[in-house]
Amino acid sequence: MSSLPSDTAINRTFSIAPMLDWTDKHYRYFARLMSSQLLLYTEMVTTGAIIHGKGDYLAYNQEEHPLALQLGGSNPHDLAVCAKQAAERGYDEINLNVGCPSDRVQNGRFGACLMAEPELVAQCVAAMKDVVDIPVTVKTRIGIDEQDSYEFLTSFVDTVKEVGCDVFIIHARKAWLNGLSPKENREIPALDYPRVYQLKQDFPQLNISINGGVKTLAECQTHLTHLDGVMVGREAYQNPYLLAGVDSQLCGADTPLLSRDDVLQKMIPYIEKHLANGGKLNHITRHMTGLYQGQPGSRAWRRYLSENSHGTEPGIEVVYKAREAMNKQ
Repeated sequence: MSSLPSDTAINRTFSIAPMLDWTDKHYRYFARLMSSQLLLYTEMVTTGAIIHGKGDYLAYNQEEHPLALQLGGSNPHDLAVCAKQAAERGYDEINLNVGCPSDRVQNGRFGACLMAEPELVAQCVAAMKDVVDIPVTVKTRIGIDEQDSYEFLTSFVDTVKEVGCDVFIIHARKAWLNGLSPKENREIPALDYPRVYQLKQDFPQLNISINGGVKTLAECQTHLTHLDGVMVGREAYQNPYLLAGVDSQLCGADTPLLSRDDVLQKMIPYIEKHLANGGKLNHITRHMTGLYQGQPGSRAWRRYLSENSHGTEPGIEVVYKAREAMNKQ
């Protein structure tokens, strides 16, 4: 079961958004080195992949805890099967994706289109809660297409909370299910932070986190004066050293600040183990290109890693040479 005692609440002050192809177990290990307090989420994993796929879609590193599994699906039975497996594997939370707007997800009748079916979402949550003793949470948008009134959002939340869901992560944009790509849906619909603040005022008993467009810890601090938590996506990936300040600046922990070079050195044994087990260097280094963002020579670091980490031959020396390339700038 979960590595967290049942009477220990998960710290939801700061979390990293589930991001397809980005927040895999290697990135999550990297992120955890910089913050012991943040809550990590997997990429979205579909119920079909877990039940019918040939790979191990629930694999993770023990160091990643606390760790939430984000599930994509709309069949209550299948979601319950997957949630039970995840709880048995030690995950600390199950999160239902009600926010992804891609065509593929819509065709599978899950993601953001589920906002139009709050009763079904409630059934899905209830089915999972029946078989696990870890939190079951929902990540959603503020609306979809023309259904974007505050009343629509509150009706959705009101329905889902009735089955015992008391944690919601709200992406503060609506989703256009037709006409915009997933990338455009992360950028074009206007952010509406006050709407999420109002939701917390109207549902004070719920734990509500906000997601969307957050780039600095100072912005996080502002949101936390209104809400319970902040979820950061792209900035946490593209500028990962942001995470080094989370524990001290947001969570009140007396944690020494690691330098970027400290983080790099802590990654070396992990990379070496991965290589020794037959893994490829770029499986890990692709997540590390942003480590020195904003520092002198960062472009040389990024370029060297990107150009020399592919294939089966590159070894740990590529990482050292990329760091040396920075010093030559």
